Amino acid sequence: MKKTTANGMMILMILSILFISTSAIFAKWTTASPSVLSMYRLWFACIWMIPIVLNRKEEVKSIPKKNFRIFALAGFFLAFHFILWYGSLVFTSVASSTIILALQPLVAMIFGYFLFKEKTNKSSLICMLIAISGVVFIGMGDIGLSVNAFKGDLLSFFSVIAAVAYLLVGQQNVKGLTHWIYTFFVFLFAAIFLTIYNVITADNFFHYKLQDWGIFVALAVIPSLAHIIHNYLLNYVNATTISMSILGEPVGASILAFFLLNEVLAGFQLIGGVIVIISVFLYLVQQQKVLAMKISEETITSA
Repeated sequence: MKKTTANGMMILMILSILFISTSAIFAKWTTASPSVLSMYRLWFACIWMIPIVLNRKEEVKSIPKKNFRIFALAGFFLAFHFILWYGSLVFTSVASSTIILALQPLVAMIFGYFLFKEKTNKSSLICMLIAISGVVFIGMGDIGLSVNAFKGDLLSFFSVIAAVAYLLVGQQNVKGLTHWIYTFFVFLFAAIFLTIYNVITADNFFHYKLQDWGIFVALAVIPSLAHIIHNYLLNYVNATTISMSILGEPVGASILAFFLLNEVLAGFQLIGGVIVIISVFLYLVQQQKVLAMKISEETITSA
């Protein structure tokens, strides 16, 4: 395990929650289709990362050719996730979509158990279940019963599966690379897949207002930083832990939607938000202790 600090890990996870909570808000402000929005978000993210990648040319040259198949696979799942999730926001509210997205840690835990035999201790499982119950509270006042809302809920749920697949690919393969290089190539492949998709569907590429272009750039920087942080943290923790931190997104996104989109928060949502925040905090504190113990053991072993 690479050297890091437990406190540093927690700070990065909290920052990632703040960054990623803006994604749904930006998506609600644009007229672009989910696939075009995702495509430009990723292309612009790749553009601002180019200087960082060029500064690591030797590492890029040393990447085995087989790794590019891994980048492509992770990019495919990421592109699929973005299309589905941004698509869900067309049909349902920010709160509903992010609530369902918060099921990610549960799906990640299940996948991790069956694919990699990962074990979750009892206290972590309790924190996770409490957090998910908080997510249910948040949704009780907002999840719609209309056909469109149900369609949005389904799209959000399938986006969870794609997101977990993306994280699990990274968990197994990111350790041999710096997170910057891994993220750049995954973003690049995802952008390529989305471009091909938009060409096939003959979507609108260029006729957008200045506000839309500003949103594409904002999405490329602010929420994308959360993905970069997640890929970095995969050097130290598993996909389930990363997904658990994302449980804070419904809280942040719902609060932003209240102030910026006039989406009203029901009493159950406020109660659920408090539950989620507390349970996520307790989970992160526990993971902090686990990481600190591992670092201490490695220090003793290498001494």
